[in-house]
Amino acid sequence: MSFFKTEWKKILIYIAGFLVIYYLPIGKSQFDNAVLNSIGLLNSYFKEHFLFGLFPAMFIAGALSVFLKSNEVIKYMGAKAKKTAAYLFASVSGLVLTVCSCTVMPLFAGIYKMGAGLGPAVTFLYAAPAINLVAITMTSSVLGLQMGIARTVMAVFFSFFVGLFMAFVFRKEEIKRIEAINVCDSGGAQKPFYVNLMFFASMIALFVFAKLHADSVFFAALIIVSAVFLIFTLIKYFKKDDYDIWFVSTFEYIKKMMPLLVIGIIASGFFLGYDGKEGIIPSVYINAVVGGNGLLANFISSFFGAFIYFCTLIEVPIVQGFINNGMGKGPALALLLSGPALSLPNMLLIRSVLGTKKTIVYIGTVIILATVTGYIFGNYFF
Repeated sequence: MSFFKTEWKKILIYIAGFLVIYYLPIGKSQFDNAVLNSIGLLNSYFKEHFLFGLFPAMFIAGALSVFLKSNEVIKYMGAKAKKTAAYLFASVSGLVLTVCSCTVMPLFAGIYKMGAGLGPAVTFLYAAPAINLVAITMTSSVLGLQMGIARTVMAVFFSFFVGLFMAFVFRKEEIKRIEAINVCDSGGAQKPFYVNLMFFASMIALFVFAKLHADSVFFAALIIVSAVFLIFTLIKYFKKDDYDIWFVSTFEYIKKMMPLLVIGIIASGFFLGYDGKEGIIPSVYINAVVGGNGLLANFISSFFGAFIYFCTLIEVPIVQGFINNGMGKGPALALLLSGPALSLPNMLLIRSVLGTKKTIVYIGTVIILATVTGYIFGNYFF
């Protein structure tokens, strides 16, 4: 009897696992396609975003954790920094990076861990994938100038509002967190300001230019210059112990985030599809409820956009396809505002950094703002 009292949870898990595997509808086209979609989305992400996106972002985040002084981060983005400068710094930092909702996470985690205020950090979290010059240009070209302007203006507004709102709601917790960071900051592996400037500027420049068109002679030259400058800085100012600490910190980010990322991407591809192919949820059901510009249609579109994973720029052709199948322009805008900044993998990663309560507030705020914005623009501007 004592055996069942102590092991009943494991027994139930084993039984549930057996039943799930036993009754998998293998052979049915909808299920088989959903499985292939989940694998295809994961394969696509690793091919298109790992080497020139997530992998270097992890190294930048690892470097932020060990080489950047907490008081420098706190000075520009901390809870006591000037709000105007902190939020502008966060939004501009996001603007220069062409990243998706998952690739931005290591960078967000790095600056938040080093003492950035919750508000500016969340502004950066939303701005980096949402306020994307290339994506905004593509939106205007494919979906029309009106949609491009609406997306740009409202994404900028969202980044500031969500950051300010989160900072206000959790202001007491933030003061305690910043004080704890100040006390615990050892400063053992930190570098002088000018070395950090050379190091991070060259890394970020290499990160940005590598994601652009490397086949262009101009961008290829910029990549070479950034790489040479980074190598020079590493040889001149870094020692073996610095590399050891840096790689350990980077590996900690990889261990923490990669499993959640993989789970989220697989789930997104399985349920919602990939590359125009349906997941386990037929697209006809989705299109049937997001036609017109009603409040419910906008909410469903915002909710759907928040959970599906969009590779950078892929949201534009997806929205175009939805519009061609009857989606209203209001829900289309709502999806463009919630989709790039959120995804199921992104949510899991945010929770690992901020905790459940802050994650729920952040997700809920973005969905509500996108719903209201889509409704207003769909009925009064488009």
